Amino acid sequence: MKTYLKTLGRAFKRHFARFLSLIMIVLVCIGFISGIGMSADVIEESMTDYYVSANVSDFIIKSTSQNGFSQEDIDAVAELFPGADIDTGMTIDIASGEKRSLRLQFMNLSENTVNKLEIIEGEASDSPYEVYALRASDEIEGYEVGDTIVLDFKEILINLSEQNGTEIDSATSAMLDRLEPVTVTVCGIVQSPVAFAKSGEPSYNNDADASVPDDTAAIKEMDLLKNQLYISSEVIPTMSDIMPGLPDTPLIPTGDIYVAVADRTIFDAYSAGYESFVDSAKTQISGALSDAEIITLYENYSFKSLKAYSDKTRDISLILIAVFLLVTALVVFSTMTRMVDEERSQVACLETLGYSAFKIIFKYLLFAFIATSIGGFFAYFVGFGISWLVYVVFGYSFFMPAMTAFTAPIFYVISLAAIIVGTLVATGISGVHMTREAPANLLRPKAPKAGRKVFLEKIPFIWNRLSFKYKSTFRNVLRYVNRFIMSVVSIAFSTALVLTGLTLLDMSLFHGYDAAAIVGIAVVIVVFAGLVTAVVIYTLTNINISERQKEIATLMVLGYHDREVTGYIYREIYINSIIGIIFGFPASLPLMYILFDVMGTGSFGEVSWFMWVATPVIVLLFTFIVTLLLRRKITRIDMNESLKAIE
Repeated sequence: MKTYLKTLGRAFKRHFARFLSLIMIVLVCIGFISGIGMSADVIEESMTDYYVSANVSDFIIKSTSQNGFSQEDIDAVAELFPGADIDTGMTIDIASGEKRSLRLQFMNLSENTVNKLEIIEGEASDSPYEVYALRASDEIEGYEVGDTIVLDFKEILINLSEQNGTEIDSATSAMLDRLEPVTVTVCGIVQSPVAFAKSGEPSYNNDADASVPDDTAAIKEMDLLKNQLYISSEVIPTMSDIMPGLPDTPLIPTGDIYVAVADRTIFDAYSAGYESFVDSAKTQISGALSDAEIITLYENYSFKSLKAYSDKTRDISLILIAVFLLVTALVVFSTMTRMVDEERSQVACLETLGYSAFKIIFKYLLFAFIATSIGGFFAYFVGFGISWLVYVVFGYSFFMPAMTAFTAPIFYVISLAAIIVGTLVATGISGVHMTREAPANLLRPKAPKAGRKVFLEKIPFIWNRLSFKYKSTFRNVLRYVNRFIMSVVSIAFSTALVLTGLTLLDMSLFHGYDAAAIVGIAVVIVVFAGLVTAVVIYTLTNINISERQKEIATLMVLGYHDREVTGYIYREIYINSIIGIIFGFPASLPLMYILFDVMGTGSFGEVSWFMWVATPVIVLLFTFIVTLLLRRKITRIDMNESLKAIE
């Protein structure tokens, strides 16, 4: 047992660089997979918590009648949803420029229970002549605390009539001239749970039949809000203000009913169950009220836009997860199977000492399990960091609430389990194959691979013009076909990931898909694809160097300088990288095609030329960084020990 433990400890010491490589590839890939995979769920869970705290309206019911809603109408809605929170008010959009409107939302501010306003600047006030303004964004110009606004109610009533499709006659117009303007002061800047998109909010002055888009490019073609004020209904003039003796009936009727269902504990606006509930409830409301338009969260631009980008994030993650998982599997499987093959003599010694095949294989299984588990453990935190980063990036397009400490580990668990199980199976199969050989055969070095011409030698026009060092490089690259294919395939898929990320970035920046959230995700993809490229090249090359220490030591003994020795290896790295890049372009086409379909825009011809150029530059840049990291390993090889080794 003592001997066994010593060999186990020596395995970790001898293959420590390989051990770290396994940790890094699992950490980077599984971290990205889990992070980008859980991002949409984190966004939706955080928004759900925010909606619950703000008691967001499930339905905004707007009257299409000039007379608005009666108390009987309001009571009828209350009967449909027993225990629901119900607020009433009136929203009027006043045109204030080309495709710009000022929204006035009259409501009972002191009893605001639905769509609760969050004061982010200033303070609350009980005075009806102090109002709140929506916070500024890309399109909302906003107000400052202390600003005064003059409300011309004649103009407001004319706009209300136009919204209802009617006109005010000359007699009524003359009577409205008696109304005195009302001056109000902004006492606070607020955030609304139904207006948090920075790209703007469509006004009600748009065509009533036009559907609200879910992307920023389309929304800019509509009439957008310039400002929005929340005003106490108490400032609305009454009929007696026009002519003494008339009733104190407000001149502006109740045109909006805001409904929040009572049970917030089961609220989940992103679930199919909630969508089904909304469809059913809309039918009930339509049956109880005539002349009414029903606006749900699914017709709210801010919600609709955020959901669209969140869904796209999830779809993009599904595209990339498969590729990241494939690259991870290739590298991890290759690392472990080649490690087992390197330890032929160790296996033979243990067999001679009487150790069972299971105990021998268990050493390698334990090595693989510990490395992938450590990488997986830290990958969880990397994934959480990525989901947090994506959430922050969404903040460039939306006023996001505080992020909920929520994780959806399904992507993490499935991807890590697949890698661990796959690695253990591959390692076990390699170990079983090894232990079936006789110890005497394992102690003998493997017969060198029979020399043969590489395909370039059959092209004299090219081969005869190559110098000796390049001829030897190409022979080494193409001599071990499996190793060569593994390197090229891994780099090709890494290149495909880089190009896919750049394509997404290109669509967002230069082709009208104006969304800061998508830009941020594209940057994350490119960075992690580059990291994967670096880890892949480092891992495979590090294994290559370990297997060829005697060969490298021989070059040193023959008098090759450090620069010449490193160049001997570097040339192989760059040739593999360039070939991988070449194959990476066709490998990226299916990913790009799916990406265009998911985003609903773009084509191969629209991808900017410099993105095709930037892809190999980025891959080669990370390759260059890897060569710098490997220089010390190459130049510090012990010539004496390496030349003593049996190969």
